[in-house]
Amino acid sequence: MSDQNLLLEQPEPGVCLLTVNRPKALNALNAATLDELLNALATVAGDAAARALLVTGAGERAFVAGADIAEMAGFTAAQAQAFSEHGMRVMSALEALPVPVIALVNGYALGGGCELALACDWIIAAENAVFGQPEVNLGIPPGFGGTQRLARIVGRARALELVTTARQLRAAEALAIGLVNEVVPAAALRERGLEVARSIAAKGPQAVRLAKQAVHRGLDQDLAGGCAYETAAFALAFATADQREGMRAFLEKRAAKFSGR
Repeated sequence: MSDQNLLLEQPEPGVCLLTVNRPKALNALNAATLDELLNALATVAGDAAARALLVTGAGERAFVAGADIAEMAGFTAAQAQAFSEHGMRVMSALEALPVPVIALVNGYALGGGCELALACDWIIAAENAVFGQPEVNLGIPPGFGGTQRLARIVGRARALELVTTARQLRAAEALAIGLVNEVVPAAALRERGLEVARSIAAKGPQAVRLAKQAVHRGLDQDLAGGCAYETAAFALAFATADQREGMRAFLEKRAAKFSGR
C-alpha cells in the first residue's frame, strides 16, 4: 500500500512496516497525512495475518518533526479543535490496534511526532533521536495527546517540565527516564525493529492480542478490576486452537505451530 504521504509494507510474514513519507517536510503531519494514517491503520487492523506493526519516518533527519505548522498557522479556534480531534482519532486508532506497535524513532520526534511515538506500545530509538513537546514555543499546548500519554509514561512532574519548558531530550536521556525501551545505532534501527517484530510473530497470536488488551484496559481500572480483566482473558485463551497447540508443543518438546485461531 502506497499513498502520497505514507508507505505500508510487509517486509516479512506477519510484520507490517508503516513509514511516514514526507522527508522534504521532515515527515510533518498535515491533515492529508492524518487521513492516510487512519486508512493504513484500518488496513492493519483488518489483516488477520498481521502480528506486529513497526512505525517509522522516511529519511535520516526525522521520525516526524511535528504537525504541519504552515497548515495550522491560520486556523480559527473551531478549525484547531477539528484538527486536534483528527489527530486524536489517529493516536487512538494506533493505540487500539490489536497487535503490538513499535515506534522506530530516527532523528526528530517533536510535537505531533513525539505524540505519534507515545501512542505506540513502545519505542526503539536511534542514537540520533531527539524527543520533545515544543508546542508552547508556538503559543499552543500539545494537541494530539502529548500531555496525557507523556505523563502516564514518565510521570506528572517530568511531563510538566518537558511540556512547559519545551526542552528536548536526546536518546540517552529518553532511555534514562523510561520514555524509550532501548537505543541502537541509527544504521541498526530497522533491523532491530524487525528482530523484535519477528520474535512477537513467533508467539501465539491470540495470546499476544489478549495480553495487549489486558495491559491497556487494566491501566484504566483499579488493580482489582484489571486483575479481573486478566482472568477473563486467561480463560478466553483456553477456547483457542493456539492454546491447545502451544501446550501440546511444550509437552512434546517441539516448536509450536500457531494458527492464530
